[in-house]
Amino acid sequence: MGSSIYGVSSSHISLLLFFSFLSLSTAALPQNPSGKSSPSGQINSNSVLVALLDSHYTELAELVEKALLLQTLEEAVGKHNITIFAPRNEALERQLDPEFKRFLLEPGNLKSLQTLLMFHIIPKRVGSHQWPDPKTGPVKHNTLCNDHIRLTSQSTGKKTVDSAELVRPDDVIRPDGVIHGIQQLLIPRSVIEDFNRRRNLRSITAVLPEGAPEVDPRTHRLKKPAPVPVGAPPVLPIYEAMAPGPSLAPAPAPGPGGPRHHFDGESQVKDFIQTLLHYGGYNEMADILVNLTSLATEMGRLVSEGYVITVLAPNDEAMAKLTTDQLMVR
Repeated sequence: MGSSIYGVSSSHISLLLFFSFLSLSTAALPQNPSGKSSPSGQINSNSVLVALLDSHYTELAELVEKALLLQTLEEAVGKHNITIFAPRNEALERQLDPEFKRFLLEPGNLKSLQTLLMFHIIPKRVGSHQWPDPKTGPVKHNTLCNDHIRLTSQSTGKKTVDSAELVRPDDVIRPDGVIHGIQQLLIPRSVIEDFNRRRNLRSITAVLPEGAPEVDPRTHRLKKPAPVPVGAPPVLPIYEAMAPGPSLAPAPAPGPGGPRHHFDGESQVKDFIQTLLHYGGYNEMADILVNLTSLATEMGRLVSEGYVITVLAPNDEAMAKLTTDQLMVR
């Protein structure tokens, strides 16, 4: 939109120069008494569109330029008169929600901006003297965005367009249309829905991506990542560390006189000890089971007999805190 929507942009000035040149080039041509565009598509220098671009409604004119609506409006003027309800500059400069303004100016929301602007234009001439009588109630008029607005008169003489008050009736009058100044911007329901949908989507996707919190598998509490010592085994989830093998669940009880060796207890215990080593932090416990005691052999025998064993294994940190007295066999 040029430099900003708070003043006349360079591209806005270029459009004014274009229409000035157009008016000079058409000065020698026969003027169209109806004020409509000629079959060749040229806009009369006395058109309401030229008047809008050259009016004090600079904010609206710049938004029309930003929305790429000039050709659409030229075609509308070529078919019929139009009535433009132009919000005053202050309504677009200071009274418009900044977040909503950013939404309108984002390139991806061009359709919403076009809909909003065409909501301010009806494809017929409606002068201030054509407002409905207070006794008849509001009168609907279709807009260029295929929506409708309501014109209302009050017994006090106040005239409104939907919720906006008419503050400068018949401000600009041309053969092909009229411009009325209104107090505030008109926003159709479809644009409000688009804005709310985009804002809700943004609130969901605007969260910066980050890794999942790390949980200590032994305490089930969040922990801070710590550097792995050189040579230490990798810390893996328990299900990834476990070696494949048959289930540790007991088999059905054997019949009378039947065999009781349903499991290869020695292999099961070896897999269990290997799991401790791969999991990390249980090297001391594995050393006790294999090298310092005969517990591994006893465990294998029990598993072979069909028993399910639960091992309460202290980690290396807990083992390091044990005193000599605690390790003595009483």
